[in-house]
Amino acid sequence: MKQLIIILIILNVLPSLAQQSITLEECYTLVTENYPLAKQSLLMEVQNKLDADVISISKLPHFSLDAQATYQSDVIEIPIPNANIESLNKGQYRATLSVNQLIYNGGLTNASLKVKSAQLKTRQKQVEVSLYQLKQQINQLYFSILLAQESELLLNSKQTLLQAKLKEVQSGIKYGVILPSSDKILEAELLKIRQQFQGLESNKTTLIETLSSLINQPLSASALFKNPPLIETQLQTELTRPELEFFQLKKEEIQNLESLMSKQNAPKLLGFATGGYGNPGLNMLDNSFQTFYTVGVKLNWNVFDWNSNRKQRKSLSINKDLVDTETEIFILNTNIELNKQLKEIDKIENFITSDLDIINLRKEVLQTAESQLRNGVITSSAYITELTNLYEDENTLVKHKTELQLTKANYNVIKGQ
Repeated sequence: MKQLIIILIILNVLPSLAQQSITLEECYTLVTENYPLAKQSLLMEVQNKLDADVISISKLPHFSLDAQATYQSDVIEIPIPNANIESLNKGQYRATLSVNQLIYNGGLTNASLKVKSAQLKTRQKQVEVSLYQLKQQINQLYFSILLAQESELLLNSKQTLLQAKLKEVQSGIKYGVILPSSDKILEAELLKIRQQFQGLESNKTTLIETLSSLINQPLSASALFKNPPLIETQLQTELTRPELEFFQLKKEEIQNLESLMSKQNAPKLLGFATGGYGNPGLNMLDNSFQTFYTVGVKLNWNVFDWNSNRKQRKSLSINKDLVDTETEIFILNTNIELNKQLKEIDKIENFITSDLDIINLRKEVLQTAESQLRNGVITSSAYITELTNLYEDENTLVKHKTELQLTKANYNVIKGQ
């Protein structure tokens, strides 16, 4: 018997222990890790490594194998009588293996690698910016779910109060103190509350499913969404948005491109060697198959390009000015948005102060209505009106408190905190 009791206790405790819970910070982390866009950073790294390997290959020797067989309609002849010099064959054959080794290119290869590295950082930061911008969407969903949770609690309190009041009214009807059918009005109101519960639950389920898709994490309809600690806004801190780092990385990328452009006209020195077997070989007068080879160095220098390179670098410099302009516009618009959020915070805080005063007055009115209903002075309809007024004002207070937390959370996201 004792074992059975222990098992029953465990079965009752386990569901409560297993209830899923989640916080706002966890949602931020999960969307950053699991949103499909997050996969791009790793793919970019793999792609960048491949591109860097291709660029680095220019430092390695390059081999090429060529083979050809030709037939000529005419060949060179030596017009010296009795020279006994054999004419070349009209059919000629040659196979060669060549190797080219870059010796010097003015640092072009290293500059190209730096450009690729800078481009990777910029692209990855762009992904980070896009993921960061999802935080406001997370805020909206999370606090909407919190509001639904709080609304359910208030509605549950109203339902409990009405159920207790229904018993009192039924007792009053029984003893003739309260008018008949007064209980029917309360029962109808309880049915309305059930409908409101269904509406809240449906809306909450939709919000949870949307949030679950964003963070790529299964969330049950019964999951507990924890209220974040009281959010504070730090008004004097500087912007720390990832967009500002992105703009800086774009400028660094442009600087690396300028460095690359400056090295493109640098002289390039290559060493080369060619070995082969053919008929004829290098000695055109020897009409037989021969082995041969050549070695040497080659210098290539584009001395004059009609100022094309300089104009391209000037164009890149203008791009840096454009990035500076983008940065100024972003900071301006962000500060405007922050100011709007501060005004909204101040407005909601004033609403909350008024809400508290209104609720205190509503409670006094409801206490009087309860006494009047108990003594048959007013009808159930009049009592329900006052109860609904109090419920709606309490719901407004909860809504304003949630909006205040949401606005502060958005302010911190906009600020970059």
